[in-house]
Amino acid sequence: MDRIGVIFGGKSPEHEISILSAASVMEAMDPERHEIVRIGVNKSGEWFHITTDMGGLRALDDERYDYLIPGEGRETASARRIDFGDFGRLVDFAFPLLHGPYGEDGTVQGLFEMLDMPYAGCNVTCSAISMDKIFTKELLIRAGLPVCKHAATYAFDFERDRAGQLTKIEAALTYPLFVKPANMGSSVGVSKVCDRGALERGVEHALQYDSRILVEEAVEGRELECAVLGNDAPRVSAVGEIVSEGEFYDYDAKYRNGVAELRIPADISEATERTVVSLATETYKVLGGAGFSRMDFFFEEKTGNIYLNEMNTIPGFTAYSMFPLLWRAKGVAYPELIERIIGFGYERHHAKNNR
Repeated sequence: MDRIGVIFGGKSPEHEISILSAASVMEAMDPERHEIVRIGVNKSGEWFHITTDMGGLRALDDERYDYLIPGEGRETASARRIDFGDFGRLVDFAFPLLHGPYGEDGTVQGLFEMLDMPYAGCNVTCSAISMDKIFTKELLIRAGLPVCKHAATYAFDFERDRAGQLTKIEAALTYPLFVKPANMGSSVGVSKVCDRGALERGVEHALQYDSRILVEEAVEGRELECAVLGNDAPRVSAVGEIVSEGEFYDYDAKYRNGVAELRIPADISEATERTVVSLATETYKVLGGAGFSRMDFFFEEKTGNIYLNEMNTIPGFTAYSMFPLLWRAKGVAYPELIERIIGFGYERHHAKNNR
């Protein structure tokens, strides 16, 4: 029986969502095949071996958040602080569920590579590129894949010449616009803006999360998603659609109030589905995907155009998350999905060490 280290929490604003994802994954994992080792990372970046039961943890108001992972410089009877050497001795396989920076961006993947440890999901390069929305779009443009019209600004330039940067963005794009931190997920730091004043406030807000800011033209269309599994021969799930009552599918709609409707499968033509599947497969290959990911698209019905929004290398695994629901629609149950992801991690590790 191998020891699977499920890593959750972390330093990013998606700390709580990471814990929800991890709780769901561990509940679905087969205890007859794997010994689960809970590894919690606090908001200061300290690692803990957690022995507290996390079964049934599905909501952001669960009281266990108050004591599950200790704060900086602390330990409890059920949370022993560990260093990276301890981690290497405690587990045989790493399953990172650290959403956002310091987990989804290649940093923790680099640790696994240094430890020569097999792990779930994409490698360092793919994780780092896919996490940065600006880098992702530039690579996809070079590959001839469709992305939304966009511009970028950076903290140093914006602080030095705010008016000039706003003018540059307005000259390149047409309102309404979306303003996003380049390195963030779960719609954290994202604003929809319709005039210069709102644009300025949106950039200021996004700069709280990252020094690199992406600004995109809004696409008046539908939000489609699909999931990908595999290494060299990836498979694509059913295509789903998100219908949100708000301005866009923001953090609260995803995790707090559940006002978004998830339609699986999406009500689209076979031709549109084939295009989404083809674009997802090509994007996965161009960015070097491995193990698993979720692809997000915009579908402009009046033109038939489909644009890739982003590739999520560690998508959410909560009860509200699209990734497991999309595979369930293809006949892959949650426990089997976890087993496949672990299998692909071992497969990649074996291939790398036997080239």
